[in-house]
Amino acid sequence: MPASIVEEFWRTQFATEPYRGGGFALTANPTLEEDRRAMLLVAADGTETAVVSPALAGVTATDAASFRAASAEAGARLHDPDLVHYLAADDRIGEETGHDIRLLTSADEDAFAAFEAGASEQDLDDAYVELDHWAVVGAFDGDELVCAASAYPWDDTQLADLGVLTLESHRGRGIARRVVRALAGEIIARGYEPQYRCQVDNAASIALARRAGFEVYGTWEPVSPDQ
Repeated sequence: MPASIVEEFWRTQFATEPYRGGGFALTANPTLEEDRRAMLLVAADGTETAVVSPALAGVTATDAASFRAASAEAGARLHDPDLVHYLAADDRIGEETGHDIRLLTSADEDAFAAFEAGASEQDLDDAYVELDHWAVVGAFDGDELVCAASAYPWDDTQLADLGVLTLESHRGRGIARRVVRALAGEIIARGYEPQYRCQVDNAASIALARRAGFEVYGTWEPVSPDQ
């Protein structure tokens, strides 16, 4: 079961207790910002919860599909879904070993620049790992940075959204799992809850989340940024 930080965040977003047990619910939340004036959360158990701002109070729906269609007609087309993961509540992060894994700082600027140069533009865009993020962990092979993960507080909450990237030449060795676990431990030590998001068709990232101890919470669809 996710931590109370997680449930409180989604309760605030949807202006209701997290809806569980199957079916569909549509609520209104007057505090939603413009870029989240319509949202859909499909929980891991299949329950569908939608929310709209007062400006979209005329939107009606009976399930996720009809909500997507009605929102789009009202000028609030939903973005492709993100699969959202959180650590199991009973997970205890321990020290990760196997490579030289440590927190990164501005002193690692040269190593990080070399790391970025060794990755594709697509991988860099997808992972969104930055040295100046709130918390950054890396794995070294000798003097070479081969995997990095970073996190930042999400939406001014106690959730910390994380991303991870491993150089292609070092994939398949379990390095990313250890780096993600190390970063998750740092996030928890700072009083936050790690959040792992990825696209629903990113099989490799989904598998990594599972190996690192994360469980699927659901799929989240906010308004597309071009709406």
